[in-house]
Amino acid sequence: MSLDDLISRSRVWRGSGARAVPRGLATGFDALDAYLPGGGWPQGAITEVFLERYGIGELSLFMPALARLSQGERWIVWVDPPFIPYAPALTRSGVDLNRVLLVHSSTVKQESLWAVEQALRSKSSVATLAWLKLSDDRDLRRLQLAAEERACWSILFRPLAAMRHRSPAALRIKLSGDSQNIRIEIIKCRGKRPGSVALAR
Repeated sequence: MSLDDLISRSRVWRGSGARAVPRGLATGFDALDAYLPGGGWPQGAITEVFLERYGIGELSLFMPALARLSQGERWIVWVDPPFIPYAPALTRSGVDLNRVLLVHSSTVKQESLWAVEQALRSKSSVATLAWLKLSDDRDLRRLQLAAEERACWSILFRPLAAMRHRSPAALRIKLSGDSQNIRIEIIKCRGKRPGSVALAR
């Protein structure tokens, strides 16, 4: 069979007609928007956030996007945050508290995952934030499919040890920082190579 015959077959992908990167949800930080494909957070997908410890300002990274999302009619669901969200700080950031739903599951791993999956599949959520200690790639695949199916953005906060495991997440980032800056190390980014971005607080 000649090369021309092979190329003419419909099953051979020729590089044209590649899907465009879907428009992202603007992060509120120009340097980060410029780096991420689609110009922002991937919508209808999982964003995994790895931290050594909670409370380093990780939520401030997501506040501009969450504030915009809270102006709609769908819920922003928080599952098992390590601290009670501070309402005055959310309000100062522009988040409408009437659109925030706080869920406390038991310490059983499956209940946390169940709560996140139900929030993603509900059609009434625009975003979920969840603090997961344990989950495997099968669990994450289910969450990713639910996020895609319902076009819901899911942010999963995870311990550093979880970075070693496989994940179907569209975006995986590691956060670190000091009083001046927050450093975002992009470990995996669908449509872009890994890299890092530093933002002033």
